[in-house]
Amino acid sequence: MLKVKVTTVGNSVGVVLPKEALARLRVAKGDTLCITETPNGIELSPYDTDFEADMAAARKVMRRYRNALRELAK
Repeated sequence: MLKVKVTTVGNSVGVVLPKEALARLRVAKGDTLCITETPNGIELSPYDTDFEADMAAARKVMRRYRNALRELAK
């Protein structure tokens, strides 16, 4: 378990991740992270542009075929 402290960063509030956490996440300074809420708290993961594009395509399909998908879910 790694502990971090919430601190002031300019006019905002943030946390500083230790090098060990950055290595585990395989991220570096300047990379973008995703925060996902889970039943056990939050999950921090690297931002994946391919996944975001896939999700955008899935949302488009779900909007277009929402009635058919609703019927299939019954």
